[in-house]
Amino acid sequence: MDTTAPRVSVVGTGYLGATHAAAMAELGFDVIGVDTDQAKVDALSRGVVPFYEPGLPELILKHVESGRLRFTTDITEATALSDVHFVCVGTPQQRGSNAADTRYVEQAVRDISANLTRDALIVGKSTVPVGTAGRLRGAVSALAPEGVSAELVWNPEFLREGKAVEDTLRPDRIVIGGTSARAEATLRELYATPIATGTPVVVCDLETAELVKVSANAFLATKISFINAIAELCDAAGADVSVLADAIGFDDRIGRKFLNAGLGFGGGCLPKDIRALQARAGELGAHSATALMQQVDEINMAQRQRVIDLALDALGGSVLNKRIGVLGAAFKPDTDDVRDSPALNVAAALHLRGAQVVVYDPEAGQTARRSFPTLSYADSLIDAATGADALLVLTEWREFREADPSELGAIVSGRRVIDARNCLPSERWAAAGWSVRTIGRTASVAALPTFV
Repeated sequence: MDTTAPRVSVVGTGYLGATHAAAMAELGFDVIGVDTDQAKVDALSRGVVPFYEPGLPELILKHVESGRLRFTTDITEATALSDVHFVCVGTPQQRGSNAADTRYVEQAVRDISANLTRDALIVGKSTVPVGTAGRLRGAVSALAPEGVSAELVWNPEFLREGKAVEDTLRPDRIVIGGTSARAEATLRELYATPIATGTPVVVCDLETAELVKVSANAFLATKISFINAIAELCDAAGADVSVLADAIGFDDRIGRKFLNAGLGFGGGCLPKDIRALQARAGELGAHSATALMQQVDEINMAQRQRVIDLALDALGGSVLNKRIGVLGAAFKPDTDDVRDSPALNVAAALHLRGAQVVVYDPEAGQTARRSFPTLSYADSLIDAATGADALLVLTEWREFREADPSELGAIVSGRRVIDARNCLPSERWAAAGWSVRTIGRTASVAALPTFV
């Protein structure tokens, strides 16, 4: 490798940091991942990732073995050996507030600045409230040793859980905020491979860069809440929201993605980010954004009660002592992330109403057990379905979408299924004797759309 290439440190080795560190190594750079958790550092050094992300363990192990990637708890050493420092720590929602907790970002920037031994570029990737980076520039200036030049810029991340490696190596855009010509050149060098394949680069001010990620998530959340609001109207009018979404999705100004009515969104990003945007917009007096995010959040949370009501209705008004097989715990498929999971929220609510809830998820069983230990868990779809009075499909895993309704019908106590993700082939399930309930598709068996 070219010894003049920038050497990279990545501070924070959670979901974002571990992925970014591995991707930077794959792009050809020497990388040191830094974390305060020795156990996490030891695990990553063996290629063991504490969450489910397809392809990431293999990529980490590949570059640990190649020598391009290593992990440490010693930020002093990592800073001294690196030229570019990526800040990839979390910004969770504050307790008792919608605002983002930026203390970990602030501490990381302070630690890097205080330990610099050479001119450096500090690159924020964490999602932060607008105005945070400008404030942190003051900390960098105050803490950097005399004679050391340090520049802070912002380069937001756009990872999708389940596709994080692909999104890092082949991003759909690269945003660089508040950069000098020298810093921009360095980042273009780091991202030369995706740029060469056509990835667009957006260069902007710090504030715009801070707002890009949270605004993108807010827009996606708004699309989901919009189609769920329309799904309620479809139920009232006797229309089919899935066909409606197909029809409006052909309009290239709208698009079909994120127009799937159902249980709504969860996870560690969309709920947190729309609430943080709402809080920051309120602080800045941008009340239209505050009101919009409030409504988006309320519609999303109401979907959980809507599914609970469907279960109550399907079981005659009460779930007391009814056995319910809950299919799905993760907030979406291809991840084991159960943060703010609508599936587990519904499962827990039914449990509190006296139902015998049994949860099965292909990947998130262990993380779900840690978060909701009072629920019962199955090790297979068959175990979850056996003896169930109703099945609830709450995460659209392929295993559930492709399940054989006749096989499951032979082992349940009642052939009732609530497809809270509108992901099952309804006609096939109905033909196997199931009562199928969906979101925004009033008929128990919804007609398939016809495209001419």
